[in-house]
Amino acid sequence: MTTQVLAHKAMPRGKYPHIRRAGDFLFVSGTSARQLDNTFPGAVTDVQGTPTFDIRAQTRAVLENIADILSAAGAGLSDVVDVTTFLVDMSDFGGYNDIYGEFFDYDGPTRTTVAVHQLPHPLLRIEIKCMAYKPLSKARGVDG
Repeated sequence: MTTQVLAHKAMPRGKYPHIRRAGDFLFVSGTSARQLDNTFPGAVTDVQGTPTFDIRAQTRAVLENIADILSAAGAGLSDVVDVTTFLVDMSDFGGYNDIYGEFFDYDGPTRTTVAVHQLPHPLLRIEIKCMAYKPLSKARGVDG
Protein backbone atom coordinates (compact mmCIF):
# COMPACT_ATOMS: atom_id res chain seq x y z
CA MET A 1 0.00 0.00 0.00
CA THR A 2 1.21 3.47 -0.79
CA THR A 3 -0.02 6.87 0.29
CA GLN A 4 0.58 10.31 -1.14
CA VAL A 5 0.32 13.81 0.22
CA LEU A 6 0.62 15.99 -2.86
CA ALA A 7 2.70 19.15 -2.67
CA HIS A 8 0.68 20.88 -5.42
CA LYS A 9 -2.60 20.49 -3.49
CA ALA A 10 -3.81 22.15 -0.28
CA MET A 11 -2.34 20.27 2.69
CA PRO A 12 -4.80 18.01 4.48
CA ARG A 13 -6.16 19.56 7.68
CA GLY A 14 -5.14 16.44 9.58
CA LYS A 15 -2.65 13.60 9.34
CA TYR A 16 -4.04 11.70 6.37
CA PRO A 17 -3.03 11.38 2.71
CA HIS A 18 -4.79 12.83 -0.30
CA ILE A 19 -4.83 9.36 -1.83
CA ARG A 20 -3.99 5.80 -0.83
CA ARG A 21 -3.48 2.80 -3.07
CA ALA A 22 -4.43 -0.68 -1.83
CA GLY A 23 -3.76 -3.17 -4.59
CA ASP A 24 -5.73 -2.11 -7.64
CA PHE A 25 -7.92 0.32 -5.69
CA LEU A 26 -7.32 4.01 -5.02
CA PHE A 27 -9.01 5.74 -2.10
CA VAL A 28 -9.28 9.52 -2.26
CA SER A 29 -9.74 11.18 1.14
CA GLY A 30 -12.60 13.61 1.63
CA THR A 31 -11.80 16.46 -0.74
CA SER A 32 -13.11 20.01 -0.72
CA ALA A 33 -12.92 23.03 -3.00
CA ARG A 34 -9.95 24.43 -1.03
CA GLN A 35 -7.06 25.47 -3.26
CA LEU A 36 -3.30 25.41 -2.62
CA ASP A 37 -3.41 29.09 -1.56
CA ASN A 38 -6.22 28.27 0.94
CA THR A 39 -8.91 30.06 -1.06
CA PHE A 40 -12.37 28.53 -1.50
CA PRO A 41 -13.99 28.75 -4.94
CA GLY A 42 -17.71 29.28 -4.59
CA ALA A 43 -17.44 31.08 -1.25
CA VAL A 44 -17.28 34.85 -0.85
CA THR A 45 -17.35 36.76 2.41
CA ASP A 46 -18.48 40.38 2.43
CA VAL A 47 -16.90 43.15 4.52
CA GLN A 48 -19.13 42.26 7.47
CA GLY A 49 -18.09 38.61 7.33
CA THR A 50 -21.32 37.26 5.84
CA PRO A 51 -20.61 34.41 3.43
CA THR A 52 -22.34 33.80 0.10
CA PHE A 53 -22.04 30.35 -1.45
CA ASP A 54 -22.16 29.00 -4.99
CA ILE A 55 -22.59 25.22 -4.72
CA ARG A 56 -22.01 24.82 -8.46
CA ALA A 57 -18.59 26.49 -8.27
CA GLN A 58 -17.66 24.51 -5.15
CA THR A 59 -18.78 21.21 -6.69
CA ARG A 60 -16.79 21.88 -9.85
CA ALA A 61 -13.68 22.77 -7.81
CA VAL A 62 -14.04 19.61 -5.69
CA LEU A 63 -14.35 17.34 -8.73
CA GLU A 64 -11.41 19.08 -10.43
CA ASN A 65 -9.34 18.59 -7.25
CA ILE A 66 -10.26 14.89 -7.21
CA ALA A 67 -9.33 14.53 -10.89
CA ASP A 68 -5.95 16.13 -10.17
CA ILE A 69 -5.35 13.88 -7.15
CA LEU A 70 -6.21 10.77 -9.18
CA SER A 71 -3.90 11.84 -11.99
CA ALA A 72 -0.96 11.75 -9.56
CA ALA A 73 -1.64 8.00 -9.24
CA GLY A 74 -2.05 7.45 -12.97
CA ALA A 75 -5.85 7.38 -12.84
CA GLY A 76 -8.74 9.64 -13.76
CA LEU A 77 -12.38 10.27 -13.07
CA SER A 78 -13.31 7.48 -15.50
CA ASP A 79 -11.71 5.05 -13.02
CA VAL A 80 -13.94 6.14 -10.11
CA VAL A 81 -16.29 3.36 -8.99
CA ASP A 82 -17.86 4.82 -5.84
CA VAL A 83 -18.55 8.36 -4.58
CA THR A 84 -19.75 9.61 -1.21
CA THR A 85 -20.78 13.25 -1.05
CA PHE A 86 -21.37 15.29 2.09
CA LEU A 87 -23.56 18.41 1.75
CA VAL A 88 -24.02 20.94 4.55
CA ASP A 89 -27.45 21.85 3.17
CA MET A 90 -29.58 19.45 1.14
CA SER A 91 -31.15 22.47 -0.60
CA ASP A 92 -27.81 22.58 -2.50
CA PHE A 93 -28.53 19.14 -3.98
CA GLY A 94 -29.91 20.47 -7.29
CA GLY A 95 -26.87 22.61 -8.12
CA TYR A 96 -24.47 19.91 -6.96
CA ASN A 97 -26.31 17.30 -9.00
CA ASP A 98 -26.21 19.45 -12.15
CA ILE A 99 -22.43 19.88 -11.99
CA TYR A 100 -21.88 16.24 -10.98
CA GLY A 101 -23.76 15.29 -14.15
CA GLU A 102 -21.18 17.18 -16.24
CA PHE A 103 -18.47 14.85 -14.91
CA PHE A 104 -20.35 11.54 -14.61
CA ASP A 105 -23.29 9.80 -16.30
CA TYR A 106 -25.47 6.78 -15.52
CA ASP A 107 -22.59 4.45 -16.44
CA GLY A 108 -20.37 6.19 -13.89
CA PRO A 109 -19.71 5.42 -10.23
CA THR A 110 -22.23 4.44 -7.61
CA ARG A 111 -23.06 7.39 -5.39
CA THR A 112 -24.33 8.24 -1.94
CA THR A 113 -25.16 11.80 -0.90
CA VAL A 114 -25.76 12.71 2.73
CA ALA A 115 -26.41 15.90 4.65
CA VAL A 116 -24.04 16.75 7.47
CA HIS A 117 -24.22 19.37 10.20
CA GLN A 118 -20.95 21.02 9.17
CA LEU A 119 -17.59 20.49 7.48
CA PRO A 120 -14.09 21.34 8.79
CA HIS A 121 -14.23 24.96 7.54
CA PRO A 122 -17.23 27.33 7.60
CA LEU A 123 -16.76 28.26 3.91
CA LEU A 124 -17.19 24.65 2.79
CA ARG A 125 -20.60 23.45 1.63
CA ILE A 126 -19.49 20.16 0.04
CA GLU A 127 -16.91 17.42 0.50
CA ILE A 128 -16.50 14.32 -1.64
CA LYS A 129 -14.57 11.10 -1.05
CA CYS A 130 -14.27 8.37 -3.63
CA MET A 131 -12.79 5.04 -4.58
CA ALA A 132 -11.29 4.27 -7.98
CA TYR A 133 -10.22 1.02 -9.59
CA LYS A 134 -6.97 1.26 -11.54
CA PRO A 135 -4.89 -1.93 -11.81
CA LEU A 136 -1.23 -1.32 -11.08
CA SER A 137 -0.31 -2.69 -14.48
CA LYS A 138 -2.36 0.09 -16.13
CA ALA A 139 -1.47 3.00 -13.84
CA ARG A 140 0.60 5.80 -15.37
CA GLY A 141 1.87 7.52 -12.22
CA VAL A 142 3.93 6.72 -9.18
CA ASP A 143 2.10 4.08 -7.18
CA GLY A 144 4.76 2.00 -5.45
